[in-house]
Amino acid sequence: MSDLVVLVIEDEPEVRAALVRDLEAAFTTVRVDQAADVDDALAAMAEADDAGDVVGLILADHRLPGRSGVDLLVELHERDDTRHIRKVLVTGQADQQDTIRAVNEAGLDHYIAKPWDPADLVRVVVDELTDFVVETGLDPLAHMRDLDAARLAAAFAARGRPE
Repeated sequence: MSDLVVLVIEDEPEVRAALVRDLEAAFTTVRVDQAADVDDALAAMAEADDAGDVVGLILADHRLPGRSGVDLLVELHERDDTRHIRKVLVTGQADQQDTIRAVNEAGLDHYIAKPWDPADLVRVVVDELTDFVVETGLDPLAHMRDLDAARLAAAFAARGRPE
């Protein structure tokens, strides 16, 4: 069975470690991967794909070395093979124009301001990953323990009904 992956993209090692720690503590059926910049993130996504895993959510900082997190989210939204990935901007430094661009051009699903509340972070990730599983038709049974079980069960039951 393939893993469902959350990719955290953050250039500050301490912040990246805190995000990963908060998420790994909350999930048993979801793998949390990490990257320090856009190139590292694209490589991690390619590795996940090669392994047969599914990146369902990207948590991206805006300010990264080289290309910005918003640039990456826009690029992913423009590609047919990655448009479906849920996108969350986690930043304390995006200005209004960057945020508007993320919403309008990247299909941003959520915005989390730094510093974040760990419980809110986990709630957002659960909601977004549940949406991803339901929308993409991924097998929901493997993730009932970590995601919104009621929504997953309803989606699973609806698939069995004739239209």
